[in-house]
Amino acid sequence: MANILITGSKGQLGSELRELLIADKIHNYHFTDLPQLDITNENDVEKYLDINKIEVIINCAAYTSVDKAEDEPKTATLVNGTAPGILARHAAKRGISLIHISTDYVFDGKASLPYKEDHPTEPFSAYGRSKLEGEREIINAKGESIIIRTSWLYSAFGSNFAKTILRLSSERESIDVVFDQVGTPTYATDLAKVIIQLIKRKFNRESGQNLITGIYHYSNEGVCSWYDFANEIVKLSGNTCRVNPVTSDKFPTKALRPQYSVLDKGKIKSQMGIEIPHWKESLKELFLKIYDNE
Repeated sequence: MANILITGSKGQLGSELRELLIADKIHNYHFTDLPQLDITNENDVEKYLDINKIEVIINCAAYTSVDKAEDEPKTATLVNGTAPGILARHAAKRGISLIHISTDYVFDGKASLPYKEDHPTEPFSAYGRSKLEGEREIINAKGESIIIRTSWLYSAFGSNFAKTILRLSSERESIDVVFDQVGTPTYATDLAKVIIQLIKRKFNRESGQNLITGIYHYSNEGVCSWYDFANEIVKLSGNTCRVNPVTSDKFPTKALRPQYSVLDKGKIKSQMGIEIPHWKESLKELFLKIYDNE
């Protein structure tokens, strides 16, 4: 039985992992968030890893307020850059495997083809720069680590675009949504299942497989705009709200958003032998979960 640490366990992805792993008796899972563990505090991290004999870290903790990060770049970098470095260095020193979640915001959003893992990074927001700093810190630690970049994350937990559109479309006759930003939604349940497969891969001694390392991209299949995504949410909800397509300048924000955020998933599909669901199919799964819980 391995001891596995999940940080940021109250967030979207951490909550999905908790729900999927709660009945798992194979390993011992440590679901943490503040105040149980402050990953920006080196002494706290060191003590926690040693006392609990941690063998795998899944770092779901992040500063995710994209616009607020423009006003609080130091705080964003502390959580998204410095903290992953602390985890990575102490993990490397102890032979602990690290799975870290990053973002499409490390790119400039100006591409016309899906971003591969080795595409040059050029973030233009404080949030993106802080996440890229975290990636660099992990790579420099030279431990057994996996960085998974994802995009447009949503789930039944926390605050996200899907839940916001669901609420607004039940309250209003019409809503405006940008159509000139293109990417792929990622259902957090699907990403959590991939992470669980990675854990199984690491501890499946009989298969002879090792934990894959390096940078990987994961989102659901397909491409859409935020407008397309919103339309599908409203359609599945049965609400009669009208969705109006508008350009990004109708919603000025402190942080620029990538115009193009499509990630190439060929590497993770080939190396893990997985099939990735289309975003429309995964969105249906979200609605089934929401309605089952009502």
